[in-house]
Amino acid sequence: MIKIYHNNRCRKSRAGLEIVENSGKEFEIIKYLDEVPSVAELKKIINLLKIKPIDLVRKNEAVWKENFKGKTLSDNDIVKAMVENPKLIERPIVINGDKAVVGRPPELISTIL
Repeated sequence: MIKIYHNNRCRKSRAGLEIVENSGKEFEIIKYLDEVPSVAELKKIINLLKIKPIDLVRKNEAVWKENFKGKTLSDNDIVKAMVENPKLIERPIVINGDKAVVGRPPELISTIL
């Protein structure tokens, strides 16, 4: 089943959700700010995305700038920071089987549906 990690307050995330809804396929919405992924779950998502953890971080968030920017962090440190501060996780993330994409721009979602 398709999963979308979604934040309804984000315009890009809402646009991504609309693309998933319009696909006509079954999907699950995960409101990741309420249902924060575990470290293991987030590492699995990062592996599916085929990116480094730092590439999933929203670097303009105040919590990043105030607490992490400019520091030497391991991949594990970055994943832990995202789990402890889920606002740092880029969105939307859509997973379809063994494929995943960050919907920035939202049109990228269509490539895995």
